[in-house]
Amino acid sequence: MHIDRRTWLRGAAGAALLATPALAQRGEPIGRYPDPSVQLLDPSFGRYRIALAAVERLATGFRWTEGPVWFGDHRTLVFSDIPNNRLMRWSEATGRMDVFREPSNNSNGNTRDREGRLITCEHLTRRVTRTELDGAITVIADRFDGKPLNSPNDVVVKRDGSIWFTDPPFGVLGFYEGETATPELPTNLYRVDGQTGRITVATGDINRPNGLAFSPDERILYVVEAGATPARVIRAFDVAEDGRLSNNRVFYQCREGETPDGFRVDVDGNLWVGWGMGTPELDGVRVINRSGAAIGHIHLPERCANLAFGGRHRNRLFMPASRSLYALYVNTQGVAYG
Repeated sequence: MHIDRRTWLRGAAGAALLATPALAQRGEPIGRYPDPSVQLLDPSFGRYRIALAAVERLATGFRWTEGPVWFGDHRTLVFSDIPNNRLMRWSEATGRMDVFREPSNNSNGNTRDREGRLITCEHLTRRVTRTELDGAITVIADRFDGKPLNSPNDVVVKRDGSIWFTDPPFGVLGFYEGETATPELPTNLYRVDGQTGRITVATGDINRPNGLAFSPDERILYVVEAGATPARVIRAFDVAEDGRLSNNRVFYQCREGETPDGFRVDVDGNLWVGWGMGTPELDGVRVINRSGAAIGHIHLPERCANLAFGGRHRNRLFMPASRSLYALYVNTQGVAYG
């Protein structure tokens, strides 16, 4: 859907965007061809690796990056720099990096709805918002049962217009990514009805839910359980036509030190998962097939928390990783609106 460029450039507050030339870099491959940092854990991953593509560093100089979302109509990537309290924007056409929104209320996860509007999870205000096409901000959710949300973390939008978001307490545990507060609600996963705006608990059976994404046919919802012990897991739920979840199961059991965060799904149903935190060897992106087997790993110099598919054909993987933004062309496509 076309968005008027003048409206887009104004942003939510109607102010001119601030250029940050120090962060603007043309991407250059940081590896050789074929890039040894793109590792096959199973021969089946070979079909997704492009021999003449390598990991590129597009920009650096951030504090902690999350929540990338691709705007194909502008060839731009918007993502959160949470501790710096700003949303950044990188242009594929120019290689230029600038500030999209500042302050951003310590925004974290982002996505787009079917009308092309930006949906954002905000730690500081403990809410989920929608940026309208004219730049106005609409609050989608900030309370449940009369109590403030914890700190919405990640968000996806289903084809029926429903908005699904996770609500762990990470943004209220300190002053680095929000402000300290006492959680008043369990760490639920919520669903906002696309027609009525009614907020319901999709499930309360996940301890600190984090990243989430639907399978290509939207019949399965995958969710990272950050509070699972002894190690994190990725859970899977069957999704009914009316949005009800059932058959809660472990899709992938992590080993000690493996830390999945946010992820996206490609058209073949593979999960591309932000990974790392334990040791440097684990930093990057882990690729897990639809059967729950790890088939590939993209090694990065920094811990990657979240990612998004973009580019003209949705075959460019954008990987905000701690202080930098990386990208890699792959031989698949991300699910639209994934």
